[in-house]
Amino acid sequence: MTAYVSAFELFSIGIGPSSSHTVGPMRAALDFASRLTAAGLLGAVDRVTCTLFGSLGSTGIGHGTPDAVVAGLAGLRPDTCDPAVVRGAWSGLRPGSTLALAGEHPIAFEQGDITFEPRTRLPGHPNALTLTAWSAGAAVPLVTDTYYSVGGGFIRRDGDGDSDRPVARYPLPFPTAAVLLDLCASEGLRIDEVARRNEEAVRSPDDVNRGLDAIWAAMAESVANGLATPGVLPGGLQVKRRAAAVREHLEIAEAEGGRELPTEWLHSFALAVNEENAAGGRVVTAPTNGAAGIIPAVASYYLRFVPGASADGIRRFLLTATAIGSLFKANASISGAVGGCQAEVGSACAMAAGALCSVLGGTPTQVENAAEIAMEHHLGLTCDPVGGLVQVPCIERNAIASSTAVSAARLALHGDGSHLVSLDAVIETMRQTGVDMSSKYKETSEGGLAVNVVEC
Repeated sequence: MTAYVSAFELFSIGIGPSSSHTVGPMRAALDFASRLTAAGLLGAVDRVTCTLFGSLGSTGIGHGTPDAVVAGLAGLRPDTCDPAVVRGAWSGLRPGSTLALAGEHPIAFEQGDITFEPRTRLPGHPNALTLTAWSAGAAVPLVTDTYYSVGGGFIRRDGDGDSDRPVARYPLPFPTAAVLLDLCASEGLRIDEVARRNEEAVRSPDDVNRGLDAIWAAMAESVANGLATPGVLPGGLQVKRRAAAVREHLEIAEAEGGRELPTEWLHSFALAVNEENAAGGRVVTAPTNGAAGIIPAVASYYLRFVPGASADGIRRFLLTATAIGSLFKANASISGAVGGCQAEVGSACAMAAGALCSVLGGTPTQVENAAEIAMEHHLGLTCDPVGGLVQVPCIERNAIASSTAVSAARLALHGDGSHLVSLDAVIETMRQTGVDMSSKYKETSEGGLAVNVVEC
């Protein structure tokens, strides 16, 4: 089984504020409604209920999970829906409300049809939801399915096995970073070239380029939207959006001082994306929504401040990041509910560091070193969002991790690629640390800043 996951699966266009708590549950609900349709059962359904377990139950409201479930049941897709329609899809329901199941079959649906079981953790994954379709007058459910939202918007239906794992369809498979480096050496390829060969085994070169360009266009749009939008984020914490003000300050400072401020711009790019995410806007999972600002920020930094930067360089950047992110997904986790924030921001930082190192001319061993440096210094990072919202400390954390990614890339470029701790070792360490980490620090808002900020 190869670790490689396609760029078009790892980087999915969706909506905020969470890939595991918003995008994944919407996909699960959409799949459930689609299965009812395919089985010819849609017309027999009178009611649908949903139970959110574990982390989905604890921070689901702050992450917009119930809204996402309702939207998915109505046939909406995270990559094409209007984010404004999703916001309030559940919270705006009133007694006597109806839902167009799969977009066509009206059923009664109220807020109470979604229930929360934060203390119950199903064995398959901490992010679990069970959807049940009922027929009028029947004593037993028509259909019941349990889904796991395993991080990054990926879902797995109970009973399907590891259906979110990549199938053996790629010509250059690699289960570990060590095998990936061996492939690069034996084939005379860069890491992004290994990824491209895998992509072109299932898509034409033109389709690969168009797809990568579309991913980047969505990322760039989220940066631009965040830089242009002031205001206060939803959710009740009254967190101010800062990216637009930072942009204005930087434009004035550069006009007056005649010099560029790359680090400050890097921070503003990351803030912009994660403010868009926190507001429920359109973002790209990279590899998750909670860490969605790091890769776009570092790629924007590359385009603006690196001489010779190009659109082809962005494609190389994304393909390199894909290969690195695949290793984290296969051998550890990209889910905050499994590994804490080290699995989200740490993975994204490693992906961005390796990608930047690559487009700056780094060898495969230097790229692997950059990713290892970035991840090593995020080990043990907890996921303890205040109020169950992807705002504090998540937004600033993306800005800081963006700086770490750039530093890690440049540090690796000063070496020859040899180093004591391998990327495989640090990924395994992250996995073990996630296993040992208390569940209160894994996207449940039951420890850390999530309780101390409220208490203060």
